[in-house]
Formats: sequence, structure tokens, C-alpha cells
Amino acid sequence: MSVQQQQQQPQQAVQAVPTGQQQKTAVTGAQAAGGAGAMASAKSKPKSRSTCWLLQRRQLNNISIVFAELIATAMLMFLGCMGCIQNSFFTNGHFQCALNFGFVVLICIQCFGCVCGAHLNPAVTLANYIYNMISLPMAVAYFFAQMLGAFIGYGLLKAIMPESAIYSTDTPSGVCVTSVHSSLTGLQGVVIEFLITSALIAICCGVWDPRNAKFQDSVGVRFGLAISCLSLTAGQFTGASMNPARSFAPALWNGAWENHWIYWVGPMAGALVSSLIYKYAFRREVEELEEQESTMSTKRTAEQEFA
Repeated sequence: MSVQQQQQQPQQAVQAVPTGQQQKTAVTGAQAAGGAGAMASAKSKPKSRSTCWLLQRRQLNNISIVFAELIATAMLMFLGCMGCIQNSFFTNGHFQCALNFGFVVLICIQCFGCVCGAHLNPAVTLANYIYNMISLPMAVAYFFAQMLGAFIGYGLLKAIMPESAIYSTDTPSGVCVTSVHSSLTGLQGVVIEFLITSALIAICCGVWDPRNAKFQDSVGVRFGLAISCLSLTAGQFTGASMNPARSFAPALWNGAWENHWIYWVGPMAGALVSSLIYKYAFRREVEELEEQESTMSTKRTAEQEFA
């Protein structure tokens, strides 16, 4: 072996070392890539779990909302109808009944308004849906919660009160059973329920109006006084139900179905008409103004970015 060949072999050995390092580096890079892939997959799993958790949380929120609506409606029926008991032992009057229902609505809104809005009334839920504030599935859920809550609330009243308090000379069909005065026809009764419910829904739409967003501190007081006023006005003629659930539960428990259709047709038709009028006659201008302001804001932002 020549001296020149002996000098070339160390150089080849020296060159072989970096090659081995490159292989190790390649293996290490592959492992790192595999580790990065594993970390990416590990990160994706918590993300899916988080998404699943959010879905569960949304479902739990919906259940909480519906349950709150059920309790609020049961409270309305129990406390409201208890305040209407009248016989030889418990004195009462039209003014006291009307004021009592208004105060009970105030309590329900104060307790559950922040959770479910405290509709307490299928007519209010219908208006809320027309006003684009609630989805159709949630509106249906509200309806069933209100009907079941009213049934439970009135049933609890019948369970704890003596029969003489439920049935008396003043309330032969049962306390809180709504009926049209004998001097009125069915048509007159349904028109009265239509008009007073339209007034109630107009109040609701006014409260929901974006222009009243800063004046929400006394919503319970407003609704309570409004219910009392409308009950004082029309209570002697039709019972001033304005609420199919409020009329349905006493009728079901006592089997009193005479002219019961009035307390579905009048309030629901009043809610439909009043909410549509408010939405398209008054809310439309607000929506157009909001769209114009949004367009102007977008233009200003684009001009600033261009400058």
C-alpha cells in the first residue's frame, strides 16, 4: 500500500463519520416528525372533547331554560290562583285578585327572567318566536313546559287547600276557572281576550325592542303593573286570562270546558297580530338603521386600512 493510499483511507473514514451522523439525524428527524404527529393527534383529541363538552353544555343550558320556565309557570298558577280564593271564610275581591296576579308575575320575572325570560304564556312565546328571538324547537319546548307547569301548579293548589276553598258560591266551577260573563256572547268574549292580549304583547315587543336595551332594570315591575291593569279592566268580563296555559290547567283539573276555545283563539290571535304589526311597522326602521350604521362602520374601517 502506498503512502498516498494510506492518506486517502483516513480521509474516507473521516468522510464516513458525517454520513453516519446524517443517518442518525435522519432517524432523529423521523422520530421527531412521528412525535410531532403524535402530539398533533393528541391535541386533536382534546379539541374534539372540548367540542363535545360545548355541545353538552349547550344541551344542559337548554334543559335549564325549559326547567326554569316550567317552575315559573307552576309558581304563577299556584300563587296567582291562591290569591283568588274567595268563600265565607276567606274574603277577597276583584281588585285584590288583579293586583295579586300582577305581583306574582313580578316575582316570577324577578326569579327566572334571567334564566328563561319567564314567558309564562304560550302567547308570549309565539310573539317571541315571531320576533326572531327564539328558535322553533325551543318555542315548542317552552309550550310544553308552560302547559305542564300550569298543570302542576294548579294541582299543588288543589292538593293543599280544602275543597271549600276551591269550590264555593263565588267559584262554583273551581277557583281560577275563566269564564265569559253571562251578559256577553262568545264573540264578545273572544274579542276582549284578543284586544287585551294584543296590548300585553305590544308591551313585550316594546321591552324587546333594541332601543330599550338600556332600560331593563324594571322589567318585572312593568309587566306586573301591566298585568294588574289589564286584569282590572277586563277581569269581570272574561277573567282576563291572556294566557291559554293559565286557563287550560283549571279547566282540566275541574272539567270546566264551557267556552274554553275563547281562551286559545283570543290570546293566540292577539299575539300573532300584535307581534307582526310591531315587527314590520316599527322594528323594520330600526333594523334598516342598524344595517346602515353597520355599512358605514365597514366603509370607515376599510378607508382607515387603505390610508
